[in-house]
Amino acid sequence: MSEWKAKRFWKETTHEATEGGWTIRLDGRPVKTPAKVALVVPTEDLAKAIAAEWHAQEDVIQPLTMPFTRCANAAIDRVATQRDAVVEIIAAYGETDLLCYRAEQPNELIKRQAAAWDPILDWARETLNADLTTHSGVMFGTQPETALRALFAHVDEMTPFQLSALHDLVAMSGSLVLGLAVTKGRIDSKTAWDMSRIDEEWQIEQWGRDEEADELAEKKREEFLRAEKLFRMV
Repeated sequence: MSEWKAKRFWKETTHEATEGGWTIRLDGRPVKTPAKVALVVPTEDLAKAIAAEWHAQEDVIQPLTMPFTRCANAAIDRVATQRDAVVEIIAAYGETDLLCYRAEQPNELIKRQAAAWDPILDWARETLNADLTTHSGVMFGTQPETALRALFAHVDEMTPFQLSALHDLVAMSGSLVLGLAVTKGRIDSKTAWDMSRIDEEWQIEQWGRDEEADELAEKKREEFLRAEKLFRMV
């Protein structure tokens, strides 16, 4: 039996202002999320991006080619309905932030981590009021409660759409500090991605590249950069 696939049924894709933000219409009918809630986004820029994704669909609807639509669906159906839990999940990354776990050897890797990560931790201390402690090796090290509370406060001030973007930045980098540095304009997502890949790139230098691993990393990089675009649009 062939798998059922949703097919394009509309001719015109538009976006327009509505109560609470902007919506997308297909032949005048509003688009809804998978949970059957009206897809209403906070800015016209995001509405335009989503409308462009729907307009680009041809005979069969391909959800994987509609990343901003999927992000909006997640923000509405999942993040907004359980916001406190999402804030907790994101803020918890501060307890095991990538930037705080340093190599014990070799010296060259230690130097690379310090050169890239120390200035961002200094920024977190000075700007976010989060003075995090670094640890050598992979064993868990505790962080000051004052720092964790400060980081939590910065996460908790965000809207569901902003949280959706921040979650991707943090989860894919392994660093709450890097995610906040991107959202607050300290660095861009390209720089943050490179910083999060220092250990991996070191290993590649030692052992050589793997084509399949490179393809997967590039897909994740594209998602990471897209998360910053989403944050800027909302």
